[in-house]
Amino acid sequence: MSTSFFDKPAEEQTDSLTQFAHHILIQYGIKDAEVECINFEFNATFSVTTDSGQRYALRLNINSTRNEANIVAEVQWVRALSRVAGINVPSPIATLDDQFVISALHEESQQLIYGVMYSWLEGEEIGDEPTLDQLNLVGRSIALMHENSIDFALEANAQLPTFDDFFWGTEDYLFSDKSTLQPEHKDAIQRAHDLIMNYTKQLYAESEVHIIHADYHGWNLMWHEGQLSIFDFDDCGFGVEAQDLAVALYYLDTPEQDAALLDGYKSVRPLPVYSENAMKALLLQRRLLLLNYLFETKNAEHKEMLPAYLEKSMERVSAFLTDVTQ
Repeated sequence: MSTSFFDKPAEEQTDSLTQFAHHILIQYGIKDAEVECINFEFNATFSVTTDSGQRYALRLNINSTRNEANIVAEVQWVRALSRVAGINVPSPIATLDDQFVISALHEESQQLIYGVMYSWLEGEEIGDEPTLDQLNLVGRSIALMHENSIDFALEANAQLPTFDDFFWGTEDYLFSDKSTLQPEHKDAIQRAHDLIMNYTKQLYAESEVHIIHADYHGWNLMWHEGQLSIFDFDDCGFGVEAQDLAVALYYLDTPEQDAALLDGYKSVRPLPVYSENAMKALLLQRRLLLLNYLFETKNAEHKEMLPAYLEKSMERVSAFLTDVTQ
């Protein structure tokens, strides 16, 4: 992978990837379209509007570590969920060759980029200020997803990670030789890591493992005319239900919000079994996974967040160690 491309300003990277997106769209039989980059973080996502008015979302996995088999698995699961009443997801779009996952060499970065295109979801993301009614529906949708994923099986050409390790299949930038943490920070995080993994092992021993979304938050949820839709399945994998709930709860700010989401879940099926300390462990793990990402990412805007995020993370680590070791 060429570092020169990722050292360029974000605007230049976006321009290059937008031209690349036009090239990719030929595989779908789309030659004339309005293409706009609407998100450039872990992936580059484009709004595609054809001359006939059809609209799609094209995702290019430019910063993601997901491979072709992972994306094939994602598409298989989304297609299965689309047949479940009460779960609203975008529809994967096939190429002219009837393929749902495409790949092409991006010359400027010298990176083989995988892509997938979905139908467009109308509405707006619920973001970080959801209403309690919206959170109740979020809880219901998580429960429906869990209920209908227990028996889901991938086909032979698909593969997903299992989230029984600390880094959920991503590269370690906290403890490995690539770590730039100060020794005192690394020591505290290591102690938290050991406790988190103890709780994780217990959950995996006591819970059923099946495919989960693993990135359930307001920026991956669309609201339109009173209807909730779920998107961005790029992080899905095999885990326990408490891990999915922990991700969703991580982004909430008040006990009332937590209760609204959990009440929605319980209106469909019982909550998974987990202790209070186990949930605290999973919530901290989410934060430390994001910290690990900030050490690894090439996204300049995200890199700037690292000092403040690290400081707050160490406060959370200290509080966790105090809480669970008393």
